[in-house]
Amino acid sequence: MAKQFTAANFETEVLQAAGPVLVDFWATWCMPCRMQGPAIDKLAAEGYNVGKVNVDEENELAAQFHVMNIPTLIIFKGGKEVDRMVGTQSRDVLAQKLDSYK
Repeated sequence: MAKQFTAANFETEVLQAAGPVLVDFWATWCMPCRMQGPAIDKLAAEGYNVGKVNVDEENELAAQFHVMNIPTLIIFKGGKEVDRMVGTQSRDVLAQKLDSYK
């Protein structure tokens, strides 16, 4: 299961992480977001550092990172955004991108 990122843990869990972190900005009512979920959970089960931000509950985080559409998937490394994808992505594409930032 993917981690749940909130304003309370985003700094330590994402921005201060040693390696790349994939953050899925999503909402429960968003069908493409729900379709993206299993790929995110599979990556988490495989040991990748991935998690989700519910934009309805964490709208300040979504605004901070200029998330205008969901799902938006952002890879952070070294406290900075290094990649951004909007729309659903396959598990393989996400794994390849995460591996490229190791």
